[in-house]
Order: sequence, then structure tokens, then C-alpha cells
Amino acid sequence: MIFKEIIKPINFLLQKQAENLKTKLAFSDKNEDISYEQLNIETSNLAKNFKNLDIKSGDAIAIILPNSVNWIVSCFSILRLGCVVVPISFESTFAEIEYKLLDSSSKLVITSKKFKKQLDNFIIQKNLSTKVIYIEENENSLNNLQRLRKKNNNNFQLIDDEIDHPGYILYTSGTTGQPKGVVLTSRSMLWIVASCCMPIIGLNKNDNVLSPLPLFHSYALNLCVLGILASGATEYLLEKFSPKMIFDQVKKFKYTLLPGVPTMFHYLLTTAKNEKLQLNDINRCVSAGAIMPSQLNKDFEKFFKIELLDGYGITETSTFVTMNWPGENRTMGSCGLALPGLSVRIINPQNNIDVKSNEEGELICRGPNVMLGYHNKIEETKKVLKDGWYYTGDLAKQDENGFLTITGRLKEIIIRGGQNISPTEVEEAILKNEEILD
Repeated sequence: MIFKEIIKPINFLLQKQAENLKTKLAFSDKNEDISYEQLNIETSNLAKNFKNLDIKSGDAIAIILPNSVNWIVSCFSILRLGCVVVPISFESTFAEIEYKLLDSSSKLVITSKKFKKQLDNFIIQKNLSTKVIYIEENENSLNNLQRLRKKNNNNFQLIDDEIDHPGYILYTSGTTGQPKGVVLTSRSMLWIVASCCMPIIGLNKNDNVLSPLPLFHSYALNLCVLGILASGATEYLLEKFSPKMIFDQVKKFKYTLLPGVPTMFHYLLTTAKNEKLQLNDINRCVSAGAIMPSQLNKDFEKFFKIELLDGYGITETSTFVTMNWPGENRTMGSCGLALPGLSVRIINPQNNIDVKSNEEGELICRGPNVMLGYHNKIEETKKVLKDGWYYTGDLAKQDENGFLTITGRLKEIIIRGGQNISPTEVEEAILKNEEILD
């Protein structure tokens, strides 16, 4: 099942949820809450006030903030104006920030005064016209974010944002050189919400999500930003992950869904065993962002009596390609089945011919979730997008039932005695040793 009815412009979704859900809580953090009704009003206000800063449709706007309601409101406001969201980690070095601002040609930066001195110098040295909004600005300042969120500007009407135009530039980790800017659309992102987050993970308006995921990452942006809006769920944003924060929150409030990455679930399990803690009302967890060791998956589910669904994806595919469906038919250690509406193949990278079941090859995929390309990198794009297929560079196997298992990276294969050895196989063998924690 694919929830195609939610694949709509962000303007439409915000207005619809405001009408339907009104004062229902949408997002909250340690400082503030915002309802669906207020989210619609404030994102409209902010988008229109961006216009007063000479921001035009199609311009790139960078967000360099910790997880917060400010982050959420900024993101939706950028999309409502038809601009491009450039999320940058708040923990980045300034060299990383500088590269991404220049590469994306960001016209506006929404950030903290933590970076003020460096940004001021950078803008002067590069002779840029980039404008900056600091969240700590005096409330009387023209560029105070809270003020711009509240200030009604009726000078013009917002037009429906085009969901097939570039909406996001998300930067990869840069493990093979400088980070590449992955260009995605709202359609590609919402397709994942419609084909995975809602029908498989089961995200719905009754959910209360506790999220420690960094919002600049595609996984969080999809599930914990767009997914919350589209489903009408409620979410509490942790500024960062810590087992203590998670266990403290579940004691205070009733949460139903906890997304994370394998290392987070490892530390939660270790802490819970040592301190005899539980996740209380949480009834399902989701993991992505790295390969989930099968032993960790089994141990987590056995201890907490909660399903931990594991998925696979990358930024270039708007997060997910596969996901394990809830239930007993999962293959532990596998990252699940291809999402509805997507096509996957496992090929021999030497000749592009499909390999047999349970044979290792390169995973390639095709579907509406695939990126438009790499920003300003035509040749890099041509290397990975061929005839509609995205070549992931990941090695995988697929069994007779369609379950996929990621076995490594093409560039990470260990050759010993003429034999190809996957680092993932080595890691799985090590983790089976109970004397090794991590």
C-alpha cells in the first residue's frame, strides 16, 4: 500500500493539517511547543518575511541549528516560498560550513551566534551578499527569528510550491573527497513517507514520537519532519542523543515510536541492562543510517519486547530503499524488502548482469525516490545515474524471498589470499563474541 494522497505540496499539507488537527500538538522541544494550526500560521509568516530579505523562489537557504522547533519552522517556511533547504550539522567545523555555503550558493543562513564572528568574516572576505538570521537576536531586531515567525505579512500570497522542483540539497559525508550535495524534491522525499513511514513503520496521527536523530540528516528529515506533518503525529525533539535523556523522557510522557541508528540502540540496551530500565509505552523502534548487526537486533527485541525494524537507504535515495515489515516473517540480519513502487537489482559490477539469488553484487535501484543528481557535479552524477538506475556502490545479496542483506562497499572489499572478504562479515563474527561490547 502506498499513501499517495499525502504526496502533495508542503503548502497544501500544512494548510490541510491546520484545518483538520487545529490545536493538536505537532512538534515540541525543551523550550517550546507548536500546534498544527500555529505551525501553518508561523511558517506562512516566516516565508513571507523571507521575501522582504530579497529571497526569491529557487534560492538556497541554509539551516545551521540544533534540533528544535525553530529548525522545523525554518524548514517548512523555506519550502513554502519555493526555496531550497540546505541543512548543515550544528556540530560542523566552520571549514565544512564554508564549503557547503559556497557550493550551494546559499542566499540566507539561519543559525546561532555561535558562528557569528566566523560568518561575518567569511561574508566580508568572499564579498558575498548572504544574509544571516541569528536565533539569539534581540526581540526588537528586524532579523529576530521569533519576531519574523509572529509578524503577519499580507503583502503577497504564497503560491503552491512545486514538489518536482529541487527542494533540498543534502550533503554526503565526503568519505571519498569533498561532500557532494544531493539534490532531492519534495515528491521524492514524500514518496518514502507514503511507501514506508506510514504503511510499513505504521506512523499515524495517534503516534507520539521521541526523536534523538539529527534533523540535518535525510533519515530524520524524512521520518521526523515530513513524516510527522504528513501523518499528523506528534513529536518531541531531543537536541542530541543520550540514553539518560531517552529514559528520562519515557518516564515523564507516553511515547509510541523511537527512531535511531544501531549505535543508539546498542547504548540504550547496555544502559537498560545495567540500570534495569525499560522503554515503557514505546511499542516499536526503527533503525537506519548504518548496518544493524543481527545479534544486536535479537538482543534488543528480547530484552525490551519491542520490534526493532531495520531499513536500508542512502541520501541519494531520499533515505530508504528497503525496510523490514513488522511481524514474524522477518529475516534477522536482513535490511528487508524493497519498498512498494521501487525496483532493485543485484548486478555483477564488471558486466552489469544480474547475479543469482544469494550471490553478492552491487545494489542498484530505480524509483521516484532517487535524487535529481549531485549539485554542480555533472560528471559525478553521470557515474551513478545510468538509464534511470542509481548505482549505490553498496554490495548486497538477495535471497529467494526478496530479502536484501548489505554486505559491504565496493571500495571496502578486503582481498586476502585471492579471496574477497566483506568487512560486514568480519564485524558480524566479532560481535558474536560476548566479551566484545562494541
